[in-house]
Amino acid sequence: MHVDLDVPTQDVLTRLSQHRLLGDAPITEHEWLAAHGVMCVYPVGSVVTSKNEPAALLLVLFAGHLVMRADRAAGAHKVFEWKAGEVGGVVPYSRVTSPPFDVVVEDTAEALAIEKRWLAEMIRDCPVTTARLVHVMLDRVRQFKASEIHDEKMVSLGKLAAGLAHELNNPASAVVRSAKMLIEGLGRAEAASRLLASATLSDEQFAAIDRARAMCEAAQDAVPRSPVERADREDELTDWLADHRATEEYAIPLADSGITPSALDMLAEKVHGDALEAALGWISECVLVRALAGEIETASLRIHGLVSAVKGFSGMDHAHAPEPVDIRRGIADTFMMLGAKLRTKKVVVSVDIPDDLPRAHAVSAELNQVWMNLIDNAFDAVAPGGHVTVVATRERGDIVVKVIDDGPGVPAEVRHRIFEPFVSTKGVGKGTGLGLDIAKRLLMRQDGGLSFESVPGRTEFQVRLPAES
Repeated sequence: MHVDLDVPTQDVLTRLSQHRLLGDAPITEHEWLAAHGVMCVYPVGSVVTSKNEPAALLLVLFAGHLVMRADRAAGAHKVFEWKAGEVGGVVPYSRVTSPPFDVVVEDTAEALAIEKRWLAEMIRDCPVTTARLVHVMLDRVRQFKASEIHDEKMVSLGKLAAGLAHELNNPASAVVRSAKMLIEGLGRAEAASRLLASATLSDEQFAAIDRARAMCEAAQDAVPRSPVERADREDELTDWLADHRATEEYAIPLADSGITPSALDMLAEKVHGDALEAALGWISECVLVRALAGEIETASLRIHGLVSAVKGFSGMDHAHAPEPVDIRRGIADTFMMLGAKLRTKKVVVSVDIPDDLPRAHAVSAELNQVWMNLIDNAFDAVAPGGHVTVVATRERGDIVVKVIDDGPGVPAEVRHRIFEPFVSTKGVGKGTGLGLDIAKRLLMRQDGGLSFESVPGRTEFQVRLPAES
């Protein structure tokens, strides 16, 4: 919405001569612009050009502030802005017919508006102005592409952060829980050690206690695997402890160790009464402390593996230039980052990458962004319990990686536009429509390519990369 102004031609020419971008153009070109344009004012809040509607005017801005804000699932933010001394709207030679987002006035704007129908004549009669506008168009394209890549990186980072937070939660909680229990267990183990030391035991009896403790450690491989098996073993040990008038609570840690009642019989042959009680208490606490330490080690190794996967996925340890890249590591890291979604949807994953596959010549971090987009899209496409397959082969001097899902397929009406910006088969707010466009451009920048085939029940995206020579 704008209001036309009745401004004398001389005033328009004066303002054109002071315009930052077009001020030094020939006076004849200023006169042409003044003759073919209309001065107008846009109030705050008005939409200069609506999203996806054809741009109809070239605007030579003299005052005010126009802004295009985007929300590509990375939060609303400013993509472009135009201030006094700049040019907006449709420009010569541009293939962009409509903006992807609304252009809104944030400070009352005054501009010389020239209709699109005059651009062909302007190209002929105003070469200096046209050249300036072409440079504006090229800068605009570069800025917009950079914004797209930045937004998609932010979306990938969000997926990475969400996946990492979910994956780290369980092992981190396990470390905290086990460490707290370990402190308590060490206290009880110290008390049990003092009680055992105060007993009057022979060297032979101490040797029997050490053998029993060693048998508990050696029996770890025989720990009951199912809840039913464990309950049965715990009942057997509880009965044995009751028969020997020992504390029945020892059955829980002893069952976790895998030791059997018959193994404890050998201890009971050498140690009796209060000494047996003290020995069993000490052995139980030793078993518990060792088990807790093992849980902390396992959880810590999981955390270390996740951190290593993040470093590998983000390319923190790699140069941002083409280098030999092991695609197996990148794909494995991607699956680890998307582990929460994989488990939630119960996706069945199959990966077939030969051991002798050569390394790809690529930028590691950018290639991992491609894997994230393609694999995450495949997870989104399949139904719960669906199948996603990743297959890699070598074809002549290239590495070919196929990401296949058994989802419903890409709708026929968007197949020919699937790699265009803002084209998405996901629901509103669930995708930016930029992932495949950016993935293809990242691969092309590395002398690779991206193609796809889709029918109901099978969609295959094929990545082609140059192999490291």
